[in-house]
Amino acid sequence: MRKLYRSRKDAKLAGVLGGLAEHLGVDSTLVRLIFVIAAIASFGLMILIYILAIFIFSKEPETTPKTGS
Repeated sequence: MRKLYRSRKDAKLAGVLGGLAEHLGVDSTLVRLIFVIAAIASFGLMILIYILAIFIFSKEPETTPKTGS
């Protein structure tokens, strides 16, 4: 089972939605659009969930390039 991380390369604020999009294998723009619609429909509850997700999900590990020795 793959772990859900906050994205390093597709982060607009904290990388939560970019990481979710990578995990689901969909375009991050679609995830962000759905999030905005859900945030408006839920009177801001999704924003609270986003803030909690920043603390729950860890940042994606940095990948170091392997040197050929």
